[in-house]
Amino acid sequence: MTINSHGEELILDQERAIYLPKNKLLAISDLHLGKSAHFRQAGVPVPATVAQQDLSRLDAILQKYKPNTLLINGDMFHHGLNTDIDEFHQWRRKYQQTNFLLVKGNHDRLANADYASMDIEIHEPSFCVGPFCFIHDAPKCTEEELYPISGHIHPGVTIVGRAKQRLKFPCFYFGKDYAVMPAFSVFTGLYNIKPKKEEQAYAVTKESVVKI
Repeated sequence: MTINSHGEELILDQERAIYLPKNKLLAISDLHLGKSAHFRQAGVPVPATVAQQDLSRLDAILQKYKPNTLLINGDMFHHGLNTDIDEFHQWRRKYQQTNFLLVKGNHDRLANADYASMDIEIHEPSFCVGPFCFIHDAPKCTEEELYPISGHIHPGVTIVGRAKQRLKFPCFYFGKDYAVMPAFSVFTGLYNIKPKKEEQAYAVTKESVVKI
């Protein structure tokens, strides 16, 4: 779905990503690589394919848009180094011509040398382009003249059907003061939001992105 925000064209992709055609920049948030391996290390039976599925989806949108830059808007890695992150390190080599930028989130705790070894450029606390300021947690943005686009809360929206069935979907949220991206990883929960009249949410369904 293509929308206009602050005079700029944004493409809201079904794979929970935003593409900025003018800047050839693809943005995702809350990738949480390493989360499934971290849970397995703690004895929780989480499938080993979770990280593979997320990287496969990321593969697909990188091939679709062929951006110059991939921006991860916080929480790229969930915890310390583990097998999921080792797998990402190998996968990263396929995209040596693509700039990888990370706006640090609360879960991004690796050493700078670890990020450098994977050719990931660090930005803290934000990365600004055009009228937008990408930052993991919107209320912490100090760029008053720019519109923050954040992640962190894993926004979702509930849709009530005619038979009163309730379906919850990840969503993009655009409010007056800031926007929030859905979590990219499928291994995350959802924080239900209730947009007001002057706000807009776009639900991410299996078929498309739908304006609510």
